[in-house]
Amino acid sequence: MFACRYPKDSVRNRALIVGVEHFYSDVDLIQRRGVKKDIKRLHKILTKLGFYVVIKKDIEAEEIYEAFKAESEKVVKECFVGVISSHGEDGVVFGADGNPVKLATIYSYFGCPSMVGKNKLFLIQACRGYALDGGVEVETDSSSSEEDESISELFSIPIDTAVMYATPPGYAAFMHPLGSVFIQTFCDLLEMDGGPDLEITRLLTRLNHQVAYNFQARGKMLAGKKQMSCFVTRFTREVFPFLESRTEETEDQSLNFPPRQIVNEPERSRRIFS
Repeated sequence: MFACRYPKDSVRNRALIVGVEHFYSDVDLIQRRGVKKDIKRLHKILTKLGFYVVIKKDIEAEEIYEAFKAESEKVVKECFVGVISSHGEDGVVFGADGNPVKLATIYSYFGCPSMVGKNKLFLIQACRGYALDGGVEVETDSSSSEEDESISELFSIPIDTAVMYATPPGYAAFMHPLGSVFIQTFCDLLEMDGGPDLEITRLLTRLNHQVAYNFQARGKMLAGKKQMSCFVTRFTREVFPFLESRTEETEDQSLNFPPRQIVNEPERSRRIFS
């Protein structure tokens, strides 16, 4: 675990970033090059915006549950930001051990008394299926069980919360060695003049626009494929999560990520995207 240290008596906004780049050698999931780029940039920007940032990298599914459960019980000033970057399917992401983590369970933790009245924002950089977006308006068919699962996930989102997904249900999300288009675009917006001053739905709508219209995959297999992020909000008022949290000066802290566990990169994978 890595954290930016602030005086114990100061109550700050908090952020938890969970990134899975390497999976255990017996797990049929490929390495996700680019995760470290996303983590470092998020850490730098959120810290400048006054957040106490906790980073957990390459942890197992149960540890992901434990990390978010612990954060849900912490005191925050006004806002909590949770980021998960891993391989995924609709409704779940995967820990380094290859076991699934239900997003509905993660969201449900933040309906607890300590988070009542606090603003919550989740960013999910993960595939939600295997379909590729050809850049046109799409419709997908789902079985009743898939629809029930999606509805269950939506109802688990507590009030005063927004969830931003890298891609719609059923679709793949792209990851690049220089970082994901979703996370990097989010960081771009927060670094733009006036970006942190935006109301949350305007900020996320701009993120949708930038990802949809400025990104296009390259290469023989993926040339021309697009990505469209989407969000769900349960805010009942205007929220400016990054406006008041900025600090004038923030200590510059470099991040080093010693390996949690030495693993061999899998030779093949059933998932080639996020």
